[in-house]
Amino acid sequence: MQLLKTLPGIGDILAIVIEREVGTISRFPGSQTFSSYSGTTPRVNSSGGKTHLGHMRTESNQYLKWAFIEAGNVVAAHHAQPGWTQKHVSKIYLRTRNKKGHSIAVGAVARHLAESALWILTKNEHYRDPETVPPRQG
Repeated sequence: MQLLKTLPGIGDILAIVIEREVGTISRFPGSQTFSSYSGTTPRVNSSGGKTHLGHMRTESNQYLKWAFIEAGNVVAAHHAQPGWTQKHVSKIYLRTRNKKGHSIAVGAVARHLAESALWILTKNEHYRDPETVPPRQG
């Protein structure tokens, strides 16, 4: 739970919910599978070479979906406050909100948090903003 609390917008209650609902993290082969399981991916409709992204999936773990959306709402509420403006999740929120609107932006942040949760639990490391991750050598 302490690792999950390093994610932006995740506090005690959301960390408990996520930790209990995930179970064994090794059962998810990748971040796309986990974000789909947690309901933070949009429905995709493709026809005639055009792709339409719809609402978030309903056939998912509703508790995980709720937890990640609530964390996304925390980011949306605090994105302009000092200490939050330079965070990667705040930049995702602002970029998406300006193009698609508030609810889509919260969903984008929720998906980022779900994918990040998988990686921090898999690697057993604290969350770091992607901009602060040093480049790999070689």
